[in-house]
Formats: sequence, C-alpha cells, structure tokens
Amino acid sequence: MGRRGLLAAMAALLAGAAGAGPVLSVARGRTRLVLPLAHRAPWRLSAALDPPRLLLDLPEAPKGWPARQPGRGLVARLEQRRHDGGHRLAILLARPVALPVTRVSRHGLTIELAPGPASGFAPIADGRSLAAAAAQPRRTLPLVVLDPGHGGKDPGAIGVRGTQEKRITLAAALELKRQLEARGGCRVLLTRSRDVFIPLGQRIELARQREAALFLSLHADSAPGARGASVYTLSETATDRFSAALARRENAADQRGGLRLPSVPPEVQRILLSLMRQETRSGSEQLARLAVAALGGEVPLLPHTHRRAGFVVLKAPDVPSALVEMGFLSHPGDEAALNRPEHRRKLATALAETVTAYLATRRTTLAMLG
Repeated sequence: MGRRGLLAAMAALLAGAAGAGPVLSVARGRTRLVLPLAHRAPWRLSAALDPPRLLLDLPEAPKGWPARQPGRGLVARLEQRRHDGGHRLAILLARPVALPVTRVSRHGLTIELAPGPASGFAPIADGRSLAAAAAQPRRTLPLVVLDPGHGGKDPGAIGVRGTQEKRITLAAALELKRQLEARGGCRVLLTRSRDVFIPLGQRIELARQREAALFLSLHADSAPGARGASVYTLSETATDRFSAALARRENAADQRGGLRLPSVPPEVQRILLSLMRQETRSGSEQLARLAVAALGGEVPLLPHTHRRAGFVVLKAPDVPSALVEMGFLSHPGDEAALNRPEHRRKLATALAETVTAYLATRRTTLAMLG
C-alpha cells in the first residue's frame, strides 16, 4: 500500500467511525474510493453501461453509509439500494475508466480508478465479476529519491583547493544510485543527474508526486573548524547554532507545498495531517539513526552526529527525509577525501546499507498494517 493509499485507509477508518461512509480522493488524474468494510467481508465488483457504472454487491447494507453521495474526479455520484436479497452500491462514473484496481486490507476495500477509452470500458461491462481480475495490483518496488545538493548556477560550498560542492554531491549520488540498483529491492531517482539548478521546492515535490519511500539529500558544506560526516532531520528549532547556520545557508526559500487530503470533514483532516506528520517524523528519525550507525564504521564523523534543523528539503509532510553532510569542504582533510573516488564509494556503501535496512523495516511495518 502506497503512502496515499495508507492516508486514504486512515481517512476511511476515521470517517467510518464518524459515520461518514465511503471516502473519495483525487490525485494525478486518478480517483481512489475507500470503503470501510468489515475485515474479510464478502464483496463482488462488476460493471455496466448506459450509464457507465461500477456495481459493488455486498451481503448487507453497511452501517452509517448515506443513501446518496456526491462524487469527485472520475466518480459522478454514489447510490445505494437493496438488490437480490443483499445490498448494492452503484458507482456512477463521470466517464469510462480502465480496469479498476482493488486492494483489500483490514481497513476495508480500496478501488482505484484511472481514465480509459469508451471502447476499452465496454468489454469490462459484460456482467462478470471484476474482483478476480483486479484484486491484486501490480507490485512495484519502493522508490528512493536521491538529491545531489546545489547544481548549475549554484555551486554550493567551495573548498580551499577550489572543489565545488555541486560536483562532489552529484558524483556521490551517482555512485549511491549504482550501488542501490546493483543490490535490487528499490527504484532510484535523482533530483538532478547533471549540472543543472533545481529549486528546493521542486526537489521536494518530485519526491511527493512519485510517492517516494524516502528522500536523501547529499551535501558537503563549509563551516570553520568542522570535519566529518553528519546527518540532519527536520526540526523548526535547531539543536544548536551550528545546525541553524547550516540550514540558513542551504535554504533559498521555504516552499512547503500543500498535502492532498481526502474529501473528509475538517476535523478528520486535522487528525490525518497530524498522523501523517507523526509517521513521517518517526521514519526520518529512524533513517537518521541507521545512517549514523552505518557511516560510523566507514568514515570520520562530526561530534553529535545526528542533528536537527529547519532545512527546506526536509519539509515534505509525507516523505521520510534526511540530509547527509558527507564532510566539509572548508577542511583540507575532508576536501581531499571527498575528491577520492574510493572515499565516495565508502560513503555510498554505508548509505546503501542505510537505505536497505530502512526499506526492510518499512516492508515489515506495511505487512503488519495488512
């Protein structure tokens, strides 16, 4: 279940408890319908034409569901009625859709819809059950977004020997990508793969739009007297003046971007946002702890290695994120090490182990959620 699927499931659980019934949400042209059903409750999904609609048959009427409900996105409206001794929910469509994808968890039934041609919808609407064809979605590997700091017109820090931070971060990110793909178990996307400038807000939004499992930003900053790798997670109040100064240096603008929440009452939205931020913060802290442990066996560390500050690239409310300072170009020893490919391979190996361990924990957590 992706992050938006988890969000929709939580919405269904909360809304169901409040008697709100089915929950609709829209993202990137797709429409998701979450139905809070009892665990393992029997159901059958079919389709019909004139007008185009999906038909969900249940053995009995769910408690608290409204008889009629306005739609969103690809769903025009929802209607309920008795049918053949049981209960039927008619999902009237605003336009034809592709074969629906369904997911079943302990939170209920999720039906995901994508646009499709009328010629493609007609064969679906032949009266047969769609449950067997759509019950299991195609499994995709989790996405890891790597963010090489700076780029293009922004060189970042410049070392005492003239080393540009933007070149070190890109070289390290490409090596980390290579190692992660060699290990398997995840997909990898870079916010930039060449020497171009990408605004901070766009880096965050890329990870959010792709529903990334984690976001790892790589840097090699400048600070008088500082040496060694360190890891940062988000906090509006920095742990120390050093961390606050680094965050101010990196932040060109604070572009949060709004979280797309399902169509639920405002009080439910507040609960969902709080739960999502809590989950994200917990994931970020776990990611940082794993990174510190892995880096400690490979490279010198800055004292008090895990620190917190208000870096813009860590502010996505729904993607666990960490920023890794691989060293400081203002220190001759760090600058020399970061220019050596074998040192960058050590850094990448430690961070690849971090990502692998984090994703393994994430799989266990999602399995427990059902």
